[in-house]
Amino acid sequence: MSAEEETLEERKVNVLAKLRGYTIISREKSKDAVAYVAEDPDGKKRILIWCLSAETVGIPAINKMAKAMKDAGVDSGIIVSSGRYTNAAKQAAKKKHIELLPKTFPSFNIFSHVLVPKHEILTPEEREKILAQYRVQPHQLPQIKASDPAVKAIGAKPGDILRITRQSPTAGVHVAYRYVVEG
Repeated sequence: MSAEEETLEERKVNVLAKLRGYTIISREKSKDAVAYVAEDPDGKKRILIWCLSAETVGIPAINKMAKAMKDAGVDSGIIVSSGRYTNAAKQAAKKKHIELLPKTFPSFNIFSHVLVPKHEILTPEEREKILAQYRVQPHQLPQIKASDPAVKAIGAKPGDILRITRQSPTAGVHVAYRYVVEG
């Protein structure tokens, strides 16, 4: 497939896969969607990713995705659309383990920009070590919203702790920790 034929949503899927370390296993095109099956970096979990060109994504699309996930034997799904999501669709997606990527999700790697620092999700071991080192509870750390573009890009969920590493000509390397909250 040439770059001219690739839709904006498909470019977003490629960026998403690269940032989260997903391996795309298959791609299937139908009249109303492009479906990808991807595998997480550990190779333990499969994710169904749909690119929809609909203006509005509602409950029927969520139910159709949930059925496709069940048929494919995957636990989670992601819908990529340039349209808007209805409130009912947002609620239903949360219950059915479907992530809705906002239309503002970048179609390029935001971490390649000089002003965007490196963001990483801490492993459970690193999390415990940092909390013990600073003698704090997670909610006492500075917060970052789950809707932040960098948080969305790496797939962090509320409750995760991020390590943000900034390069500075005066301070050298600065490491900060942020607690991901709803929003």
